[in-house]
Amino acid sequence: MVLGIETTCDETGASVVTQDEEGRGRILSNEVLSQIAQHAAYGGVVPEIAARAHVESLDLLVARALDRAGCKLKDIDAVAVAAGPGLIGGVMVGLTAAKALALVAGKPLIAVNHLEAHALTARMTDRIAFPFLLLLVSGGHTQLLAVRGVGDYVRLGTTIDDAIGEAFDKTAKMLGLPYPGGPHVEKEAAQGDPARFDLPRPMLARQKPDFSLSGLKTAIRIEAEKLVPLSHTDVSDLCAGFQAAIVDVVVDRTRTALRGFRAAAGQAPTALVVAGGVAANEGIRRGLRRLAAEAGLKLVAPPHELCADNGAMIAWAGLERLSLGMIDDLTVAARPRWPLDRLAEPSPTGKA
Repeated sequence: MVLGIETTCDETGASVVTQDEEGRGRILSNEVLSQIAQHAAYGGVVPEIAARAHVESLDLLVARALDRAGCKLKDIDAVAVAAGPGLIGGVMVGLTAAKALALVAGKPLIAVNHLEAHALTARMTDRIAFPFLLLLVSGGHTQLLAVRGVGDYVRLGTTIDDAIGEAFDKTAKMLGLPYPGGPHVEKEAAQGDPARFDLPRPMLARQKPDFSLSGLKTAIRIEAEKLVPLSHTDVSDLCAGFQAAIVDVVVDRTRTALRGFRAAAGQAPTALVVAGGVAANEGIRRGLRRLAAEAGLKLVAPPHELCADNGAMIAWAGLERLSLGMIDDLTVAARPRWPLDRLAEPSPTGKA
């Protein structure tokens, strides 16, 4: 039984997770406090506000997570915490709290890579075997990775500019939709005509499964400027066209990664996994479901509440690492950047 703490961006999370006899994760509690209201006026996450909100709420959430799990701090086996990558102020809040809890309780500390926690969520929910192909899509990250084991990742492709979630949010802002933009773009897209605008599909058919979203975002801006003032139909059609282009790019880039998977992992993938905040997008899920069927694979996508940042994924990653004896001492440092594939070239975006 592991307590997990998440504070890398604008959600404060605390959770207690254990493992059943079949090896699946069992979430005993999963407390998440979103900061959307605090950041909405700024159209994006303000690091100083995020860090302060984590300080104000983390103690309460940890206490509530333990209480709802029906346990006390002395009952847990370890304290797991997201030690990066993320906004350094928030990461430090969570890591400092976790160190204090581990020290007081005399329990092991496990410093979890936030991206690894997303990667391993599918093992908590579906207990899939290694190796699998992971599409990690969020506001800050867009990567395709061969997941060969805990702590063992090969990055096959990444974005050379914007992350997919970032492109959704920027498109929403251009079209006057509320923050956070992704869910609002998806909602408008469901009412729009995806064929009205001739939008680009960047990087299609390239040999390396990298992504580029800035050109698509620019194309949306150009089309929107032609139509000012925008009607509701214009906004819906632009959102539908944007999302259709994203889905086409995601499917193409993931198909290319599947072709290169065996060379990176030594065998075929056991599954296709999508994780991260953007994994909640139903259009992207449908496209990946078709691709997985075409490749004879199962698509594993976490429940929507486990796509966004949360403490349960940190606790589960902690459980996986604890079972392998992968624990940390109290000198471990917060990391604003922390690539999963340590041998890969630095990401062009500089985010991981």
